[in-house]
Amino acid sequence: MFAYIKFCLYLCGIISKYAIMITRDILQPIQQDFGKGKIIVILGPRQTGKTTLLDQLASQYEDVYRLNCDDYDDALVLTHRSSTELRQLLGSHQLVLIDEAQRVEDIGLTLKMMTDLKTAVQVVVTGSSSLDLANKINEPATGRLFEYKMYPLSTHELAAHTDSRSERRLLQTRMIYGYYPEVVTRSDDAKRLLSSIVNSYLYRDLLGFNGIKRPELLQKLVRALALQVGSEVSYNELSRLLDADRGTIESYIRLLEQCFVIFRLPSLSRNERNEIKKGRKIYFYDNGVRNALLNNFAPLELRNDTGALWENLMISERIKRNALAGRYVQLYFWRTVSQQEIDLIEEEDGRLDAFEFKWNPAKKAKLPSAFRTVYPEAGFECITPENYMDWLKCD
Repeated sequence: MFAYIKFCLYLCGIISKYAIMITRDILQPIQQDFGKGKIIVILGPRQTGKTTLLDQLASQYEDVYRLNCDDYDDALVLTHRSSTELRQLLGSHQLVLIDEAQRVEDIGLTLKMMTDLKTAVQVVVTGSSSLDLANKINEPATGRLFEYKMYPLSTHELAAHTDSRSERRLLQTRMIYGYYPEVVTRSDDAKRLLSSIVNSYLYRDLLGFNGIKRPELLQKLVRALALQVGSEVSYNELSRLLDADRGTIESYIRLLEQCFVIFRLPSLSRNERNEIKKGRKIYFYDNGVRNALLNNFAPLELRNDTGALWENLMISERIKRNALAGRYVQLYFWRTVSQQEIDLIEEEDGRLDAFEFKWNPAKKAKLPSAFRTVYPEAGFECITPENYMDWLKCD
């Protein structure tokens, strides 16, 4: 009887483990690109599930060759190899998986040579940042790659895993703790996991990059940006605040973007006299990371930044949804010198759509008259907790 109980508990553990396996939206598009003669590159921050995705791809093939280039010996396998050596390495494998490929010197040339061999082997490559990998591969391997970005989990993926009603109930939790896979599946340990992501992984790629001369400045900068989510960011003000020259501030912000920590929205301007022409806002790809940087996990009723959290969440989720839908969309914000503003503008094939984000559905939003005058054909919608699921195509 005791043995039977142990077996049942063991079986429940297995079921529980696989019950939280959340299907990623990019899995199917990647599989559809197999066999087209291109190397598939998956870029994204650490801890977003790239290795788990490779596990899922590998499970469908019998003959898989896999390298993890965080391991120095595995990285050496791909370093400075001739085309003959690469042909032998690929062999007759069905699938070759190269994890953390940015660790390999001259990886772009290596991938180009692999593609030029024109074998039937499908190669999939991941990188934890675009700092090294994208910069090193794009020029030598131009036209030989299909590139994907892997973000933290999305509202769409979680609603598909359970249902939209369950996900709606967790909205406030998502606003505070974000969407990193382990944070979502181990919510009871969310604070510690996010602190680990920020301290052990977020800075790992950045501080290992030789362009970082002042690590302490980077940490102060990212905290300053976390405090300015939803507000227009001035490089000159950051320079004065952090006692650093503007060029260094700009350089570090570019690095934060390339490591998928933040993204910028430029201001929309079509040379109208009243429009701000060179403004920018900066958002975080994940609310949890932003809050961990500030060490603030207080519930919404005790916060004074709820509106900024809502805006950050919606814009980052829209980026994920646009990427899945294959929409080639330019994103902007809009503001005039008289302080009329719109949170988000999407431009697709010449069409403009404007969006305002209101956490309180009772607060009405309308399109500024100055914008309607200049862009009379633009669409407009106010996004609230009542309709965000529709906007993200989750219902």
